[in-house]
Amino acid sequence: MLRLPAPVSAPTFLPNSPATPRLHLSFSLLRTTQKDHNPFPQPLSSSLFSSPKPGIFSTPSHLFHRKIRTRKGGDGFSCAAIVGSEFLGGLQSFQSVLEAAGVLAAIIVVHESGHFLAAYLQRIRVSKFSIGFGPALAKFTAGGVEYSLRAIPLGGFVGFPDDDPDSDIPPDDADLLRNRPILDRVVVISAGVVANAIFAYAIIFTQVLSVGLPVQEPLAGVRVPEVRAGSAAARAGLLPGDVILGVDGLQSPSVSELVDLIKLSPNKNVAFKVERGETDPVLVNVVPDESSDGTGRIGVQLSPNFRVFKLKARNLAEATRFTGKEFWALTSTVLDGLKQTFLNFSQTAEKVSGPVAIIAVGAEVARSSSDGLFQFAAVLNLNLAVINLLPLPALDGGSLALLLVEAIRGGRKIPREVEQRILSSGIMMVLLLGMFLIIRDTLNLDFIKELL
Repeated sequence: MLRLPAPVSAPTFLPNSPATPRLHLSFSLLRTTQKDHNPFPQPLSSSLFSSPKPGIFSTPSHLFHRKIRTRKGGDGFSCAAIVGSEFLGGLQSFQSVLEAAGVLAAIIVVHESGHFLAAYLQRIRVSKFSIGFGPALAKFTAGGVEYSLRAIPLGGFVGFPDDDPDSDIPPDDADLLRNRPILDRVVVISAGVVANAIFAYAIIFTQVLSVGLPVQEPLAGVRVPEVRAGSAAARAGLLPGDVILGVDGLQSPSVSELVDLIKLSPNKNVAFKVERGETDPVLVNVVPDESSDGTGRIGVQLSPNFRVFKLKARNLAEATRFTGKEFWALTSTVLDGLKQTFLNFSQTAEKVSGPVAIIAVGAEVARSSSDGLFQFAAVLNLNLAVINLLPLPALDGGSLALLLVEAIRGGRKIPREVEQRILSSGIMMVLLLGMFLIIRDTLNLDFIKELL
């Protein structure tokens, strides 16, 4: 966020300049989407249990998806568990929490540094650089700029002295942000998004050269990672680790085909051809239980069957090519998820994640595989970049929209009081939303539930 210091009588987070970009949130829109692919190794596969509506999988955790290359050159989707309460227990692992929090803090620092450097390189006056909002927990001053760490972890801001009542800088100073041409201000506003995109690219590039990109090789059948105790599957003898090669004569079914067949077969015998270890396939007869809506369920977790290996670049040219493909695949997935969120907002609104949930997710990823932090950081960077481009008053996109209006008006600025009301109301709503998410996600933590 870029902001100008508010008058003494105003809350410290309210903007007062008609030419400043605003809030950079540390929460992302992460939503559940359903795919027939899940090429991420356990335990990060999605839990797919038979659910009331045909074709819909009930998941105990929200998911973010990323495309992943297959050996044949196609695209699949890997799924990492997001926000479900059972994963929020990851906060109990202190080291993984620190790793996840460090990733989130680094992303915010990079975003704000983009704004700061864009202003500094254009010799635009800067007065503050802050991570967080509200009361300062620690601060120091260097080169005329106050650097601070604040109590509310909803993002950060870069402040300018344009409207500081204690500033001795003349209002018509050419180096004040508000006095710069529109193009200069556009550069400063958009620099945070650009910085996040560059950081995401650098993270993927580092992953390609160091640990390698996970690549899936599809195998026949559907894997059963988990069987619920006492379920129809457990009573019939299905075991975790089984691979379903066929069902009622259908060979190599997909996850969705298998779920649909189960739903349509309540209280009917369903013959599963199952591969178990190194032995020959066995036949397991399962009678699905009947749900309240009349559909069948057997109580298993299902995942596409696959083998995952790491693909490392052999030279810089290959690393650049791999990184470019992965970067655009991740960007496309983030954009698609955001589009689906707005198209189905009534169903997806509850899946918006705050900083507590994001750190919990990162802790779970770090505990499962430190390599996963590369993808976690890249996706989070891209989420932050894309969301900040939305034309909402509290975001960079909202400030860019106001500059567009100013350009259409022939360079005549929007009246100060009008823009202040727009931006102040936007920031207030976003901060209230952020605090709601922090409280909600904290109450969903396993150890908090135990205390309550």
